[in-house]
Amino acid sequence: MTTTHPDETDKGLRSGSVGLLATVALGLSSTAPAYSITVTLGYVALVVGDLAPAALLLGFVPILLTAFAFRELNREMPDCGTTFVWNTRAFGPRTGWFAGGWVPQIATLIAMAALAQVSSGYLLGLLGLEGAEDPLVVAAVAVPIVAGLTLVARRGLRVAAGLQYVLLGLQLLALIGFGAAALARPGVSSPSPSWLDPFAIDGFDSFAQAVLLCLFIYWGWDALITTNEETRDSDRVPGQAAVISTVVLLGTYLFTAFAVVSFAGTGTTGFGLGNPDNATDVLASLAPPVLGDAFAKVMELAVCVSAASALLTCLVSSPRGSLSMASHGALPAAFARVHPRYRTPSFGTVFYGGATAAVLLALSLLSDAFLGDAILCVGLLIACYYGTTALACVWYFRKRLRTSPRALLLRGVLPLAGGLLMLGAFVRSAYDMVDPAYGTTSFHGVGGVFLLGAGSLAAGALAVLTARAAYPAFFRDGRATVASRLVTTDD
Repeated sequence: MTTTHPDETDKGLRSGSVGLLATVALGLSSTAPAYSITVTLGYVALVVGDLAPAALLLGFVPILLTAFAFRELNREMPDCGTTFVWNTRAFGPRTGWFAGGWVPQIATLIAMAALAQVSSGYLLGLLGLEGAEDPLVVAAVAVPIVAGLTLVARRGLRVAAGLQYVLLGLQLLALIGFGAAALARPGVSSPSPSWLDPFAIDGFDSFAQAVLLCLFIYWGWDALITTNEETRDSDRVPGQAAVISTVVLLGTYLFTAFAVVSFAGTGTTGFGLGNPDNATDVLASLAPPVLGDAFAKVMELAVCVSAASALLTCLVSSPRGSLSMASHGALPAAFARVHPRYRTPSFGTVFYGGATAAVLLALSLLSDAFLGDAILCVGLLIACYYGTTALACVWYFRKRLRTSPRALLLRGVLPLAGGLLMLGAFVRSAYDMVDPAYGTTSFHGVGGVFLLGAGSLAAGALAVLTARAAYPAFFRDGRATVASRLVTTDD
C-alpha cells in the first residue's frame, strides 16, 4: 500500500527541528490553559452549577473526535497548510481556500489580538501600574509584547519551543498548585463523582450552552500540526501530539474544576461560582483566599504568560498556514518567502505580528466592548472549520473505509460524529448569537457577536471571489495543484 507525503524540503523549512515532547508543548501552549480556564469556568458554572466538570467532559468529546480526523489526514498529507490542503483535496479549491484557509486564519487573528490584550492587562496589574483598565494604555503596552514574540517566532521553531517549555511549565505548576491548595483547605467539601454526570444537566438549552462554552477552552491544539514539516517523523508525531495534548488538557481542566467547585461551591454570594462577579476571572477571585495574597500573584503571572504563550504559538502556526497557501499558488508569493538562516516564513511572521497589533489598536479605538464581542464570535468560526475538516476526512477516505475495521472507525465513524457535532454547535451558536443580549453590543435588534461572526464569514465569501480572480490557476486546478506537490512513498 502507498500513501502520499509532501516533499518536506520544497518550502524551505528546517525538517526534523522538534520531536514529540516539543510538539505536545506547542499544542498545549496554543490553548492558553491558565487563561482559558479562568475566563470560562465561571460562566460554565453559572449555567450548570456544580456540573461544570460534566460540561468540560462533554465539550471534550467533539474535540477528541475531530483530533482523530486531524491525525488521520496528517498521516496521509503532512503539509504545514493542514486544513487548507486537506479541504482542498477533499472538497475542492473554493472550500479549501474558504473553510481551510480564511476561516481559521481570521479566527486566529482575532484571538491573537485578544491574547495580546490579556497579556498586557495582566502585566500592568501584576506590576501595579496605572492604566490596566484603559484599553488604549493596554493596547500600547501590548504592541511591544507582540513585537518581541514576533522576533522569537521568526528565529525558528527550536527557539520558540524552548521558551514554551518555561511558559507552559509555569502555567501547569500554577494550576496544579492552586488545585492542590484548594482541596487541602479546611472545611472544603469532597469532590463528588456526580459532578461528572451529564444526564443531571437541567434542560437541553443549559446543556448546549455549557458545551459551547467549553469548546473554546480546548481550541488551538491543532496549531501544533502546522509544524508537521519541521517535526521528526512528520506523518506520525504531530497526530500523536494532537491526541496527547487534548487528553492532557482534559485532565488539567477537570482537576482544576473539581478543586474550584469543592472550595467555592455554587452559591450566589461571596466566592461562590454562582456569583456573577466571579465569572469573568475565577482564578483571580479565588487565588487570594486559597493561596494568600503573595502567592496569588503567581496565578496572575500564570495567566499573563498563558496568553503570551498562546500568542507565540499563533505567530508560529499562522505564517506556516499562509506559507503553504502561497506555495500552492493561492496567496501572494511573498508569503512563501523563507528566511535563509532561520528557515522560517519571515514575511508571513512579520505580517501576522503587524496585523495583530493593527487589529488590536483598531478594535480598542472603536470600543473595548467591541473587542470582547469579537472574541466571542470566534466560537462560530471554530465550529465551522473544525466541522468541515472532520467531514473532509470522511469524504477523502470514503473509498478506503472498508479496508479494515480501524479505517472505518478512525477515518469514518469518529470523524463523522465529530463533524456533525461541530456543525450542530455552529448552528446552535449562530442561533444564540442573534439574541441582542448575547455579548455587549447589538445593531437593530441583532446581536453584535452574530454580526461579527456572520460578517467574518461573508467577508470570506467575498475574499474567495477576489482570490479566484487573482489566482485562476489554483481555483481551476486546485486538487491537481496540491496533489502535484505530493510524492508517493511506502506506508
